[in-house]
Amino acid sequence: MPAVIEEVAKVSFERVGMHSHIRGLGLDENGRARFIADGMVGQVKAREAAGIAVELIKRGKLAGKGILLVGPTGSGKTAIAMGIARELGEDVPFVQIAGSEIYSAEVNKTEFLKQAMRRAIGVRISEERKVYEGEVKKIEIRRTRHPFNPYVEIPESVIITLRTKDDEKTIRAGREIAYQLMELGVEEGDVIQIDAETGRVSKVGTTKEEEGLFFKRKVSLPSGPVLKIKEFTYTVTLHDLDVANARGNIFGLLFSTGAEISDDVRRRVDETVKSWIEEGRATLVPGVLFIDEVHMLDIEAFSFLARAMESELAPILILATNRGRTKIRGTDIEAPHGIPVDMLDRLLIINTEPYRKEEIREIVKIRAREEKIEVSEEAVEYLAELGEKTSLRYAVQLLAPASVLAKGGRVEREHVEKAKEYFADLRRSIEFVEKLEGMLS
Repeated sequence: MPAVIEEVAKVSFERVGMHSHIRGLGLDENGRARFIADGMVGQVKAREAAGIAVELIKRGKLAGKGILLVGPTGSGKTAIAMGIARELGEDVPFVQIAGSEIYSAEVNKTEFLKQAMRRAIGVRISEERKVYEGEVKKIEIRRTRHPFNPYVEIPESVIITLRTKDDEKTIRAGREIAYQLMELGVEEGDVIQIDAETGRVSKVGTTKEEEGLFFKRKVSLPSGPVLKIKEFTYTVTLHDLDVANARGNIFGLLFSTGAEISDDVRRRVDETVKSWIEEGRATLVPGVLFIDEVHMLDIEAFSFLARAMESELAPILILATNRGRTKIRGTDIEAPHGIPVDMLDRLLIINTEPYRKEEIREIVKIRAREEKIEVSEEAVEYLAELGEKTSLRYAVQLLAPASVLAKGGRVEREHVEKAKEYFADLRRSIEFVEKLEGMLS
């Protein structure tokens, strides 16, 4: 699709997720957790345990097993799971689902889990291609209203300036490339490659010096022309290949991403990938499948996962729960964490603890920096106190409304106090309802 990219004769797009700041587990060369590193704060014991798990994964010692993160809500379980994936590699797939999702999907439970597992297995392909390569000097994402939801903006196109030691080009590209740049978190100073024909984007690293909490792979400024022929490496998932192959046989898949994919299609994809690997054209990249609220899975789902873990094409399975002893869904059997004992025997269990005030303070600072919100020290201290009394998530969630109240300026304590009045924490919300119920009874 050559027309997708057009050369042409500073507005930055900001996409901030709850865990967009996570770059790794923040461990030193001895496997010890730094108090603040790679976007991680505190949870020293859990992060060091996760670091040991990463070493086991790299040595192939975790095959057929998984990891279970157990701790209260908002104690960093998702962050640690994402940190594990980042430690394994920048292009390692990380797929996050909730246990309850399998009951609301358009497909049956096992098909949903199969698709999730295959989205978590990457295939790294290297080809000689015509590519645009360079450091991002400027990037401007142009947005438009969503056709079905006028309150949501989506990318329409992107204008990006790439430079090397010897050349500089500004190119215009469409929505698909804009989405990829957003997904990869590309910003000024990053070195990227864009396939001139397909529009596929690959992030190489950054030319910027490491700053504070955030770390990326440091690379040199490329030389030569921006548009060149060279080896281009990109990663697709097994599910991407499944869908691409199924579209040739199942007309409905052109219009529905929820359609089931036959085992014959998956078998053909597996055989093709194995032949690519044998020819040296590709390598397999096992990723991370993170299932939160794992106690919501039923006995059938656990049986499927137990079998799937034994497969040679299986991702690294990380489960998380905040439950103690509870019934296994679909049975009358009570079990630790609502997980069958034979499944528990396959899991390394890592506990996460509630965050302390000093840890919440640093996390609030990280989130403010990531969301580009200027916050006074007094406001940060007040948010830390609130987080200790309520929850980390509540403290972090108040940042955005406080910024609105500050009209985009520096957030002061009074802005946070006002936001707190408008938006209740869980305890105050429960007390409010109970008080009303008492008045009506």
